[in-house]
Amino acid sequence: QVQVVESGGGLVQAGGSLRLSCAASGRAFSRYAMGWFRQAPGKEREFVAAINWSGAITAYGESVKGRFTISRDNAKTTVYLQMNSLKPEDTAVYSCAARAAAVGWAPTNVYDYEFWGQGTQVTVSS
Repeated sequence: QVQVVESGGGLVQAGGSLRLSCAASGRAFSRYAMGWFRQAPGKEREFVAAINWSGAITAYGESVKGRFTISRDNAKTTVYLQMNSLKPEDTAVYSCAARAAAVGWAPTNVYDYEFWGQGTQVTVSS
């Protein structure tokens, strides 16, 4: 089992940057695929980014491609989401998720993930 805790959210102006962190605890973190999802008020949870357990494979939602970058440091059992060129429509609660996965898989579906954090709020002002 893996526990994950997000941090790094906050208020930023449009065009700015934030880096979210997801600290994981538990066994075999390096064999877990990790993902970021977000949910804005009144909207469904949306896929943002995913990374396989080696870090070699990544996937991004269409709305964040070219602006967000997911990475991981298995030695620190932490996953990062670097968010650049932020827009007001990026405002949401961002959640980190984990699941044990084969090496070549970076899941993009919310139902593929087993363990979730509580989320961190990101607010982008115009």
